[in-house]
Amino acid sequence: MQRDPRLSGYLSRALNHEMAAVQQYLMQSRLTALWGLSAQSAQFRLDVKEELVHAERLMERMLVLGIPCNATQLPPIRPGRTLMEMLQIDRKLEIDAIHLYEEAALYCAKRQDGETHALMRALMEDELGHLKELDLQLSELQGE
Repeated sequence: MQRDPRLSGYLSRALNHEMAAVQQYLMQSRLTALWGLSAQSAQFRLDVKEELVHAERLMERMLVLGIPCNATQLPPIRPGRTLMEMLQIDRKLEIDAIHLYEEAALYCAKRQDGETHALMRALMEDELGHLKELDLQLSELQGE
């Protein structure tokens, strides 16, 4: 398959996003642990592991396609001052990922790159599941 700069861009943006999410969730895990919220801290650690798996999958695809694996455009961490604020920030992060993966999957389908299309769809589904979890957590917090 011929090298495609647009596909490289999608994969690089996706890797940047996943590494930013790792950084965000790891910081939130440590912060909630300091606040004594051990259950939420453990949940954030699970989120870190999930995002690392996503990053690994993206890197593997990039290596197969001969694309350098550089996550160099990480946005600043946004910790949040409360658990509610953290979850709202994370919700925005997940929505951004869903849009990115949806756009990339459509491009890959047009390009007839079935493997990258399947990867983007799978990542999008994982992020949709995470968004659902965040919405549930926010709903529970608002009900308290």
